[in-house]
Amino acid sequence: MTLLVKTLSALALVLAIGGSALAQEYVKGEVIKVDAKQKKLTIKHEPLTNLDMPAMTMVFVVAEQGMLDKVKTGQSIEFTADRVNGRITVTGIK
Repeated sequence: MTLLVKTLSALALVLAIGGSALAQEYVKGEVIKVDAKQKKLTIKHEPLTNLDMPAMTMVFVVAEQGMLDKVKTGQSIEFTADRVNGRITVTGIK
C-alpha cells in the first residue's frame, strides 16, 4: 500500500469511530462526591472540548471501578471523559 492509501485508511477509521481513537487532553476538575456503589463521580470540571461541554459540575460514570480508589472528595484531579455506550464516562484519571 502506498503511504497515501494507508493515511486515508487510518483517517477513515478514526472518523468512523467518532474520533475516540485520537489522544484526549486531560481536563482539570475537583471531585465533589464519590459514589462507589453506583460507580459514579461528581466532578466540578473545566470545559470538555472533545464533548463540546462547558465548565460545570456533573455526575460521570467511571470506565473502571479501580478509578474510584484513586480519588476522594475535595481532591483536585486531571481526567479524560468520552461517550461510552451513550453515557459520558471518565476514561482516565491522573
